[in-house]
Amino acid sequence: MNNKELQFAYRVKRALDANLEHLPESTTQSLAEARRVAIARKKKAAPVRAVVPQFALAGAMGGSFREPQSFAWLGRLGVAIPLLAGVMLFAGLYEHEHQQRISELAEIDAGVLSDELPLSAYLDHGFNAYLAQQGE
Repeated sequence: MNNKELQFAYRVKRALDANLEHLPESTTQSLAEARRVAIARKKKAAPVRAVVPQFALAGAMGGSFREPQSFAWLGRLGVAIPLLAGVMLFAGLYEHEHQQRISELAEIDAGVLSDELPLSAYLDHGFNAYLAQQGE
């Protein structure tokens, strides 16, 4: 329903409510009878069945839920394998970056020790600050 339809429905309801007290007794009785007939004809609503997982039901009852043994290991593997793969991936990335940093530092140290660095490297203030930091 859009806004105009709702406003119209509210206006009709207010008009009916305002004139309800002025309706003749025969009209109110016939309306009441029609209401009883409509309620009697109304189909009874089918009971709503809530599907509750067994583990939630067991937890609510204070018990413990045990999956069938054939699928218990599959559920655990479904969580463990991706978790293990993620841990291994992050460990591998960390190790790779660490080795790369070590090789970069080794190249700089080798260049400083062998005096193969150009003079412009010693004039670079950032390089001097880096060397001072490494010496501490």
